[in-house]
Amino acid sequence: MSLALAPHILVVDDDTRLRGLLGRYLGEQGFVVSTARNAEDARAKLKSLSYDLMVLDVMMPGENGFELTRAMRTADADVRPLPILLLTARGETDDRIQGLEAGADDYLMKPFEPRELLLRINAILRRAPKPVAKTKTALRLGAWIYDPERDELRSADETVALTGMEAGLMRALAASPGQVLSRETLAEGSAGGQPINDRTIDVQVTRLRRKIEADAKNPRYLVTVRGGGYCLRPDPE
Repeated sequence: MSLALAPHILVVDDDTRLRGLLGRYLGEQGFVVSTARNAEDARAKLKSLSYDLMVLDVMMPGENGFELTRAMRTADADVRPLPILLLTARGETDDRIQGLEAGADDYLMKPFEPRELLLRINAILRRAPKPVAKTKTALRLGAWIYDPERDELRSADETVALTGMEAGLMRALAASPGQVLSRETLAEGSAGGQPINDRTIDVQVTRLRRKIEADAKNPRYLVTVRGGGYCLRPDPE
């Protein structure tokens, strides 16, 4: 598996030894792997990088895996939705149901065979739609330039990194500049395989406008097309 095309997995577990073992094993299977020691650490990394799947331990101090999963599935979540595989030492039926109701894609009870983890990860990734390919062309939006290679906005004196969901939305819009994209199309292209609703797209568009537009209430570049969706209209070259 080419590293350029390899899925990027975030492993979140407060057990240092298990976190290291999973990171090494999945790396040997051809994945790009990052690790986080708790939910707070995971949130920071989710805002700075894009991932294809998260392997998340349930029983962690502070915010547990159920709570983090549930928070990531809310309409106002500030990170890009992505598939979640929960790991737990608790195998009761109620706990499995709680994990799935929170929004997890699958649930694996400890202890487990590494091969089973690999099979479940691959099954989840097969179900996820392919992300929209990045455009390689930087787009000018007034004082800002959107850099698709870095998922960031930059001006003469400032650089703004986009959150995971903002980056996914910008990739989808920038791949078809000047074209109207429906909310459904934007959700499929920017959500990493997870179902998100129209309200989520609207919230993220509002946040992007605050970063892009001189007047977010009267947008010039990220415009709403009544009955159609949204359109990114960069300045001509």
